[in-house]
Amino acid sequence: MRGPPSIQSRAALAIGLLVTLLWLVAAGLTARVLRDEMNEVFDSALEETAQRILPLAVSDVLGRETEGVAQRVAPIRSHEEYFTYVVRDAAGRILLQSHQADPADFPPYAGPGFSQTATHRIYSDAALQGSIIISVAEPLNHRAEVAQEAQTSLALPLLIVIPLGLVGIVWLVRQSFRPLRRFTLGLSRRGARDLSAVDVADLPAEIRPMGETLNGVLHRLHAAFEAERSFAANAAHELRTPLAGAIAQAQRLRQETADPVAADRAAQIEATLKRLTRLSERLMQLARAEGGRLRLDAASDLRPILRLLVDDAQRNGAQLELTLPETAVMSDLDPDVFGILFRNLVENAVRHGTPGQPILICLNAKGQFCVTNDCDPIPPDLLARLETRFARAPGAGEGSGIGLAIVRTIATRAKADLTLQSPIPGQARGFAACFGLSPPTTAAPLPRNRRSTPVDL
Repeated sequence: MRGPPSIQSRAALAIGLLVTLLWLVAAGLTARVLRDEMNEVFDSALEETAQRILPLAVSDVLGRETEGVAQRVAPIRSHEEYFTYVVRDAAGRILLQSHQADPADFPPYAGPGFSQTATHRIYSDAALQGSIIISVAEPLNHRAEVAQEAQTSLALPLLIVIPLGLVGIVWLVRQSFRPLRRFTLGLSRRGARDLSAVDVADLPAEIRPMGETLNGVLHRLHAAFEAERSFAANAAHELRTPLAGAIAQAQRLRQETADPVAADRAAQIEATLKRLTRLSERLMQLARAEGGRLRLDAASDLRPILRLLVDDAQRNGAQLELTLPETAVMSDLDPDVFGILFRNLVENAVRHGTPGQPILICLNAKGQFCVTNDCDPIPPDLLARLETRFARAPGAGEGSGIGLAIVRTIATRAKADLTLQSPIPGQARGFAACFGLSPPTTAAPLPRNRRSTPVDL
C-alpha cells in the first residue's frame, strides 16, 4: 500500500531529473559543437597539407630526367597514415603518391576545393596552370572515431557526476527540510495535555504561517481548558461552605425532630449533601490533576509519606496491609499529588472490595505502587472503560465515577504507567491498580490477594 506523497522525495526527484536532463542536453550540444569544430580543424589540416606538399611535388616532378613515371614515397618508419595523397598530371596519370595511398579512393579532378566520397574527405588543388594536381584524402571513419572518443570523454565523467549530483541534491533537500522534521518531531513527542506554543523561529518562510496558526489554535484550546478547569475548581471550592452548613442543618433537624418520617428525610438530605461534598472534592482534585504542577525539582522518599497516608486511612476504618522496601524510594512526584492518587485508589478499593478482606498496599524499590483488593473478576470490556469519567460498574453504590479518571489524568500528565488488572495474575478474583512512580520498569509481582472491582469514586 502506497503511503502519502512526500514533498521531500518529489522535490529531490524533480530537481534531480531536471538537472540530469539539462546536463545531458548540454553534453549533447557540446558534442555537436565539438564535432563541427573538429571538422573545421581536419579540413584545415587537409588544405594545409596539400599546400605544403604541392610545391615540393612540383619541384620533384620538374627535376626528373624521365617524365610520366609514377613514384611512391617510401616511409621513413612504420606509422599509421591518416592523410594520403596523390599527385597527378592533367591527363590523370599518377606522378607521386604516399606509401598507403590507394588510387581508387581518389575521384577524377573536378577543380580546386573540398569533395567527399562515401569513404573519404578530399581536398584538391593544382599548379602550373593545372598541369600538376594534388589530392589529399582523409578516411571518414577516422573523423568518426575521433568524434566518438570525444563524446565518450564527455559522457564518462557524467556517469560519475550525475549520481554524485543526485546524492548531493537529496542531501541538500533533506537539510532544507530539517527544521520541518524537528517541528514535526517536537509535536509528536508532546503529551496529550501539553498545549504550550511551538517554536517557529527555525521554520522556513513558507511553513512559518502554518506554525503560527497552530500556535493560535493551541492558545485558544489552552484558554478554553483553563476556563473549564477554573470553573470546576472554583465551583467546587465555593460549594464547600454552603454544603457544610446545609449538612449541619440537616443533622440538627434530625436531632430536634421527634417525627420519624421527618428524621428519615433529614438523614436522606444529609446523605445527599455528603455525596455532593465528595463530588465537589473530586472535582477539585481533578482540576488539580489537570492544571497543577505534578513533579517537583527535587526527589523525596515516598515511604514516610505513604506511612502517614496509611495511618490516616486506618484511623478512618480502612483495613490496610502495607508492604514497604527497606531502601528509600525516591520520586519527584508532588506529595500532595501522591496523596490524591493514594486516596482515590484506596477509597475505590474500600468501596468496591469484599467486606472484611484487607486491602494490600505495596511500594517496591523500583517505584511501583500497587493497591489490590478482593472482588469478583471484572469483565474486560468494563475494565477498559473504568478510566473514563463517570464510568461506574453495576452495583457501584455511592461512587462518583471519576476516581480512576483522576488517577489516569495524573499518570498521563506525569508520564507514568498506570495498569488496571482483574483478576489478579495467578488468581481467579480481585482487582489491582499499579502506578509507576519512576520511569516505567518491569512490574513487581503483585501481592497475593483477591481484587475488588475497579470502579471510579
